[in-house]
Amino acid sequence: MAHLHDFIGDLALILITAGIATILFKWLKQPVVLGYIVTGFIAGPHITWLPTVADMGNVEIWAEIGVIFLLFALGLEFSFKKLMEVGGTASLATIINMGSMIVIGYIVGQLLNWSPMDSIFLGGMLSMSSTTIIIKAFNDMQLQKQKFAGIVFGMLIVEDLAAILMMVLLSTVAVSHKIEGVELLNSLLRLIFFVLVWFIVGIYLIPTMLKKLKTYLNDETLIIVSIGLCLGMVLFASKVGFSAALGAFIMGSILAETVKARHIEHLVEPIKNLFGAVFFVSVGMMLDPEVVKEYWLLILILTGVVLIGRVIFATLGVLASGEGLKVAMQSGFSLAQIGEFSFIIATLGMSLGVISANLYPIIVSVSIITTFTTPYFIKLSTPLYEQIEPHIPVKWSKIIEGYAASGLKTVNKQNDWNKLLKSILQLTAIYSTIVLAIIFTFEQFVTPFITDKISGIWGRVLTATLALLLMAPFLRAIIMKKNRSIEFRNLWDDNHFNRGALISLIVFRLGICCALIMMVLVPLFPHYTLQMIVISMAVIAFVIYFRGFKSQSRRMEARFLENLHQKQLFEEKSAPIHPLVANALLLKDIHLEEIDISPSSPKVGKTLKELNLRKNLGLNVVTIIRGNRKINIPDANEHIYPFDKLIVSGSDEDIQRFTKMVEDRKETLLANEESSHHIILSQYVVEETSPLIGKTIQELDLQRKTECMIINIERDDHSIIAISPTCTLQKGDTLLLAGEREKIHNFEANLSL
Repeated sequence: MAHLHDFIGDLALILITAGIATILFKWLKQPVVLGYIVTGFIAGPHITWLPTVADMGNVEIWAEIGVIFLLFALGLEFSFKKLMEVGGTASLATIINMGSMIVIGYIVGQLLNWSPMDSIFLGGMLSMSSTTIIIKAFNDMQLQKQKFAGIVFGMLIVEDLAAILMMVLLSTVAVSHKIEGVELLNSLLRLIFFVLVWFIVGIYLIPTMLKKLKTYLNDETLIIVSIGLCLGMVLFASKVGFSAALGAFIMGSILAETVKARHIEHLVEPIKNLFGAVFFVSVGMMLDPEVVKEYWLLILILTGVVLIGRVIFATLGVLASGEGLKVAMQSGFSLAQIGEFSFIIATLGMSLGVISANLYPIIVSVSIITTFTTPYFIKLSTPLYEQIEPHIPVKWSKIIEGYAASGLKTVNKQNDWNKLLKSILQLTAIYSTIVLAIIFTFEQFVTPFITDKISGIWGRVLTATLALLLMAPFLRAIIMKKNRSIEFRNLWDDNHFNRGALISLIVFRLGICCALIMMVLVPLFPHYTLQMIVISMAVIAFVIYFRGFKSQSRRMEARFLENLHQKQLFEEKSAPIHPLVANALLLKDIHLEEIDISPSSPKVGKTLKELNLRKNLGLNVVTIIRGNRKINIPDANEHIYPFDKLIVSGSDEDIQRFTKMVEDRKETLLANEESSHHIILSQYVVEETSPLIGKTIQELDLQRKTECMIINIERDDHSIIAISPTCTLQKGDTLLLAGEREKIHNFEANLSL
């Protein structure tokens, strides 16, 4: 028999232990992630009296695959447009929270006489919350519809992006072994450049590709294409010097903007769960009990730093963003833990060999403790607020309400200069990034290829011509976009001072294009700089006046915008309430929620008048969705039916109370699910003394009286299947009855003959 490779054997052990953890921790009603870590610890190399992995190198390979799929799935849930939607509240709160914890982590590391690199990585690990643990806690405690939960989810989105950025910067610091502002800035700009390029090109190409191939995209094809794109981006990111995790995250965020995003997310989820389990089990395997025993006091200290520091700074961050004290405290207490991204950052440090081996099990231990404390901290936030609130001076009332609180936030109309400058800066940044990507591609790949095949000046001329032709539509967009907009015309007609400023703005953009063209020409013709300046000006004039470039840039921009907004338009069409209306209501602290009506809900069959939600709960039913039918502003006499979807408006607390009422089930309805109420078959013989003899089926009225049905009559060795209402029963007939067990048992009694 062929020898089974250790690679497969190790995977089998990991998955068996992960399976046991899933069942056990679900039974204990604890986060499954925690179970994976604990089980990995038990099955790891430090517990010798149980089966363990043969080669930890195999585990590291599986764990790296796990990180890739975790980050890919995270990108699918992320979306850059969603980041824009969470607004300043989540961004400002996260910056304050993460920045403070990074600084505190570094200070704690230095006080413990750790190396600068250990201290930096410690700060990064302590700054990351656990999305998995928070979502699990909110679902278990039915808090996901509360206002503070939305803020926490927004902060987690910003944290995810910040974590990706942090991984790149930490890698830079780790490789150079020192912190240099110029080098960090260079890495940051390089990251922003590549992310923009990947996102723009991805949005331009991938949704169009999926649309053209939708006829062939069944589940099997879609999952293969999606994972292929993910791993392709992972490979490309690695080639240009970034982490595999960044490539997976970027591709996930690109696919998140397509109409197939939810479908892909659904298909990828089992793969994410599989390799995610492998990753978290591998985290547990790295947990050394001797290290935990030796550093138990340090673990408790760091746990205290996490619990106290994250609560304080997350609360202050949400307060600074304009929310009230209650919401801020609820948000802060929800974020009092560290989780999966801390493990990923620790794994990064270990793989680069820049952090101490002891730091990994210490962080895992802190994460396990803070995971257990998370639900209790969430519960503690409201009672603690109620104790603090009466002691706050009246002059500080804005702390309780939040300085952003108002009936309806109004936004002053931006002036024409603000609108114009914002549009021009965005367009210039995007198109300049694309042009730089073309220059980079030519410099690295195209120019060496062409000049190798065609030596001399003609090879360089051909290279320059091809590069400039590809750049031309984007150069024209940089120069000409918004020059005929309403804002531009209004400012031009307003006064002569504006005209000078607008002309300066055009000259500035011309200068950018000239510099970009020179980046192509000067390396190819280094001894002709003055001539290249003249040529670049000629190229700009040609680009402006040749109309073919104008139509080409418009087509490309139209396709990009169509792909970018495709998912949003699709969701708006299918949404029961237009998102703009929902957002306007949120500004008034009115929440809209879609609630499914279960077939076993006690509210089924009742009218809206009987429920009287406005009086009893302060809720309004805006829409009832019944199949493909929408009943907007339903009448009070409208009944509630099974599988209806109710769109209700009201406060978070009132909606939560109604959701619980709707989901409650009557004991009698649950009893109907028992097997005793299933349909069974039974035989009934019409004996000589039976009162059924001579009676027709119609006269007996069996279905109404007995709730049973005769589906067959055996008479004189033949079967009567097509039973007519006038069929008369005879002595010796054998009736095949269908009905519930209890009804068949009482068949004769219910006949009342």
